[in-house]
Amino acid sequence: MNTIEKTRISNEFKEKMDYDELLNCMRCGFCLPSCPTYIESGMDEAHSPRGRIAMMKAVVDGDIEPDEDVKRSLDLCLGCRACEPVCPSGVKYGHLLEQARDIIYQNKKQTLPVKAVRGLVFNNIFPNQNRMISATSLLGFYQRSGLQKVARKSGIMSFFPESLKTMEKVLPSVPKKKELKNRPKHLLPLQEQKKKVAFFSGCLMDTLFMTTNDATMKLLQYAGCEIVIPESQNCCGALHGHSGERNKAQEMAKKNIEAFEKADVDYIITNAGGCGAFLVDYGYLLKDDLVWKKRAERFSNKIKDITSILVELDFDKERLKLPNQIVTYQDSCHLKNGQKTFMEPRKLLQSIHGVSYVEMHDASRCCGSAGIYNIVESKMSMQILDYKMEQTKKTNAKTIVTANPGCLLQMKLGIEREGLSDSVRAVHIVDFLLEAFETTH
Repeated sequence: MNTIEKTRISNEFKEKMDYDELLNCMRCGFCLPSCPTYIESGMDEAHSPRGRIAMMKAVVDGDIEPDEDVKRSLDLCLGCRACEPVCPSGVKYGHLLEQARDIIYQNKKQTLPVKAVRGLVFNNIFPNQNRMISATSLLGFYQRSGLQKVARKSGIMSFFPESLKTMEKVLPSVPKKKELKNRPKHLLPLQEQKKKVAFFSGCLMDTLFMTTNDATMKLLQYAGCEIVIPESQNCCGALHGHSGERNKAQEMAKKNIEAFEKADVDYIITNAGGCGAFLVDYGYLLKDDLVWKKRAERFSNKIKDITSILVELDFDKERLKLPNQIVTYQDSCHLKNGQKTFMEPRKLLQSIHGVSYVEMHDASRCCGSAGIYNIVESKMSMQILDYKMEQTKKTNAKTIVTANPGCLLQMKLGIEREGLSDSVRAVHIVDFLLEAFETTH
């Protein structure tokens, strides 16, 4: 960083960082054992929540400059928020991290390639579902046309980092463009109606993971829900909010609030832990906008994860059955730490006859996916994943269940890296529950 950038960043830290929240940290260290980057970095204090907060405060106080070391520490954070539930002072670390990253990325000059990529991703693809469909369709063409086989046989994949090569193997099959565009807008329950809900379909979830969205809606219908799917909804903005694009995240939040306000529903249902946690936080995201704050809070109060509503509607009493198998569960960090949803997925899994549920040690420790973290911070991500796979293997589970698309791909990546793809599978919880329902019925 040059002197001008450091000065701008320092000034904005003083103006925009929540100093009261920084002071809430008592430096007690309760967060340290819960932080994956602190552990995997050899207990480097700079890569702990306590250390990062100390650096943020030091920049505000003028004790240190916001140099590359400060930026590196913040970049290496997963944003998993595992430190929040164990903090005796209730420090909102996730909010502080987003504030700091936003200030740095909005004031640090980016190289032309980085600027181009960020502009393409944050301003063109994710905010526009039609462009997301087009981009995903290219992947589908690559998979179906034979190009994928040619790429693998030709050795061209050897030019990519090991994690990306493996990721290419575990990506789901993308539906055809016609299917991606032909999405439902309103569905009736398949039994006596108990609730009327809206479904947040998301961007990647309604393209790359479209079959999981379909499974979610089927489960809601079987559970007695009328479903409204607002056509004007867009990406939740989580990727933007976590990556220093706060203004864009706010724009997207407002569009979603407007889209769902028109639906007179009991709940807004999500099936992706990362999206759900960001949607729940819209009230904070728009806290300084007097026009939108209350609207955002009303929106967020209706957010509910699919597992929560299924338990509320007694879906765990359906007496579902599956062939005998050992199953374990990998928590989505943001579902647990953001939406406070922990027991519901376990209750649903344990209710299935034939399932022998084994709790994984450190099930709630981040798997290392964290949005695009496994791409931009591949080395640390793979260290964290290796630990996760060690704990998984100890359960002897043949099925690993999770509740977030990023976690799902990361666990599939771990299975592939460990050479277990012939004997172990990873599956989203709604796909697993639908499999059990349709096997039983």
